[in-house]
Amino acid sequence: MIVETWVGATVTLLASYLVGSIPFGVLVTRLAGAGDLRAIGSGNIGATNVLRTGRKGLAVLTLLLDMGKGAAAVLVARAFGEDLAALAAVAAFLGHLYPLWLRFHGGKGVATMLGITLAMLWPAGLAFAAVWLLAALGTRYSSVGGMAGAVAAPVAAALAGEFGLVLLFLSFALLVLWKHRGNLERLLDGTEPRIGSRRGAGSNIG
Repeated sequence: MIVETWVGATVTLLASYLVGSIPFGVLVTRLAGAGDLRAIGSGNIGATNVLRTGRKGLAVLTLLLDMGKGAAAVLVARAFGEDLAALAAVAAFLGHLYPLWLRFHGGKGVATMLGITLAMLWPAGLAFAAVWLLAALGTRYSSVGGMAGAVAAPVAAALAGEFGLVLLFLSFALLVLWKHRGNLERLLDGTEPRIGSRRGAGSNIG
């Protein structure tokens, strides 16, 4: 039984990490003939940088795919137990941040965290999405929206009484903030580009 448990956990971690590592932003832009996303704008692999190619449809597709891979990892693993779902969430999220396929240089985790949150606790996922949209539209900074949404997820989990998920979501939010540390510096010195700008240092909704 112990062997079966360890095998299941190992398979879940590896499979979820590999799924999370799929760089959909790079793939969709390349397949659409929009060039190498890593050589465009900020060089990040998420939907915000895809938007800088001028292809809004590709940006939306990247957002949905990055959300979907996080949600899919959780939902598949959940069929075998809640503990495995949590492992899948961690592995998929880290896969996106540090993808094997891109030498561990990945996105900032916002879209993938949103997908995971929706799959694990949909009210927290809705709170995440609502806060992200309101903050992004209100400030016109994609980075502010992404960070605010990520921070809203553990708060929403706590308000829902799902304290088992608070620590998980909080750890994800802290990683999102860490990946946005350059954005925070630019926000403080007034050089962060707003949504719609083609300058290269902006946030990444991936």
